[in-house]
Amino acid sequence: MNLHFYKYQGTGNDFILFDNRNGAIQLNTKQIAFLCNRRFGIGADGLMLLEIADGYDFKMVYYNADGNESTMCGNGGRCISAFAKQLGIINTTAKFMAIDGVHHADINSDGIINLEMQNVRNIVSNAHHAELNTGSPHYITFVDDVHKTDVVYTGREIRNQNQYQPDGINVNFVQNTDDGIWVRTYERGVEDETLSCGTGVTAAAIAASGNNMGAFNTKIYTLGGQLQVSFIKNTPTSAIEVVLSGSANFAFEGDINIV
Repeated sequence: MNLHFYKYQGTGNDFILFDNRNGAIQLNTKQIAFLCNRRFGIGADGLMLLEIADGYDFKMVYYNADGNESTMCGNGGRCISAFAKQLGIINTTAKFMAIDGVHHADINSDGIINLEMQNVRNIVSNAHHAELNTGSPHYITFVDDVHKTDVVYTGREIRNQNQYQPDGINVNFVQNTDDGIWVRTYERGVEDETLSCGTGVTAAAIAASGNNMGAFNTKIYTLGGQLQVSFIKNTPTSAIEVVLSGSANFAFEGDINIV
């Protein structure tokens, strides 16, 4: 089967995208894992299908690099919005369906994409860490030096703890800075550190607000670049009007034959 693909990245979080509006592309877990493999396939942190959804500009179907369909991906949501613009489906705004519900996106003239995330409820925190769901489940722990943290070893250890099975949890290591926060993330499904994670930095920004309430606009630093998260903390355990902002860039396109 010959497939025409597109490659996008959002702050180094990279994705393979297919235009599947005709519904012809049906991939199994093994094929998706092959396409995402960086040595034998195209290479990516995840794969997305852009499909038709009645009443919306498009539907986002997201798979992790291990080939399994996954929960919401924030950087993926920004990238598929840019992809929809490249295809001529949208101009500067998008309303699309994802696994966690409806999302809206605005594309600025400078290429920055503002993605509305779901409201966040039931934030759980203690002296050691926080747990919250921003479309995907996240574990947040604050560290003194994020660059000296063994993200892969420690992240994998936490991700595989019994209380998070069978699906696991994404693990974020966060350091406060003078003008924002630094975030590094171990992503389940990729089973490695990614250069950034959209739902992860969103979770980190909300967790960094602690028990404070009000409007926040947090600058995020990641290995792949800078992001921004704005939100309103309406109670100590919930946040509304959550928006993830950052660039989403086309990398290349091509054809690949898979069996």
